[in-house]
Amino acid sequence: MTLKVALLGYGLGGWAFHAPLITTTEGLELTAIVTSNPERVAKAQADYPNAKILKSSDEVFANAGSFDLVVITTPNKFHVPLAEAALNNGLSAVIDKPFATNSDEAKRIIDLHKTSDKLLTVFQNRRWDNDFLTLRKLMAEGKLGEIRRFESRYERFRPELNKNAWREGGTAEDAGGLLFDLGSHLIDQAVALFGRPATVYAELPKRRQGAQVDDDSFVALTFANGTIAHLWMSSTARAKGQRYLINGTKGSFTKDGLDPQENALRVGGKPGIGNWGIEPQSDWGTLSYEEGGQTTTEKVESVPGDYPDFYKQVRDAINNGGKSPIDLNEALTVIECIEAAQKSAADGIVVRL
Repeated sequence: MTLKVALLGYGLGGWAFHAPLITTTEGLELTAIVTSNPERVAKAQADYPNAKILKSSDEVFANAGSFDLVVITTPNKFHVPLAEAALNNGLSAVIDKPFATNSDEAKRIIDLHKTSDKLLTVFQNRRWDNDFLTLRKLMAEGKLGEIRRFESRYERFRPELNKNAWREGGTAEDAGGLLFDLGSHLIDQAVALFGRPATVYAELPKRRQGAQVDDDSFVALTFANGTIAHLWMSSTARAKGQRYLINGTKGSFTKDGLDPQENALRVGGKPGIGNWGIEPQSDWGTLSYEEGGQTTTEKVESVPGDYPDFYKQVRDAINNGGKSPIDLNEALTVIECIEAAQKSAADGIVVRL
């Protein structure tokens, strides 16, 4: 069954990430795009002439029988209200990260979902980055042993505050800032690998002039098995640290650079064209381990990145009752970690979940 999709929002997330992935997934049809911004209306019409361009999500819900799935890529504060409207109108929903602005919202939408037979999930595309897939492969093969320390970073250099962007110029009530943005990805990856943290510590400074939300942030998570995760996210890092530094009882894995899929999407690339998700050998990570009393170091071929797999799993979950690509309990844990990080930074304490 071909699923008819309504895309709510046509900012960067809508046009660069969701629309190309939806339209290149067999069994999904981008039927409508919701945006009221004149420039985005024109872009949406040019990009997808067969899709209806609607001014309001109310038009989608008023004609819910014409759709199967809504994809919510709006400012964060609208994520849960729109997901509630979708479920209440008999539609499945994909929410772009973050899942919610607080844990009360997250619990409310999960409780509503439990009364529904529709899919609800969150777009955590970084689980399909090549570096994360490569790390999971190494862990599954036992190459690293038990992970003791997990260091992960998303850093960039944007020294001037963009006050026109709600993520940077908004307030904490808008769920702006790097903790909700890049932090959602970093915490989600740690939760996916190690489960629910036991404690959270965070530093959430505002470095840039006029900043109202964090822009150079650090989060430390500890887990019951002793694993420690140190996570950095920054808009003020002229010199960037390693993407990954993972130390285990058998070996270590280090990795620089970022998955190529985002840049490909930003410049108009689409899955299935060219060497999608393939990383050049020069960007492969490095595995170090002891063998025969000597340290062996070798390059590890990166597993190809695979953002399209997210929407394939969404399609199969709706059509065939397959597994949701992201577990809602893990999505809730991420939001609880963000809240704990906010409390930790505000009070200067370690917070126990």
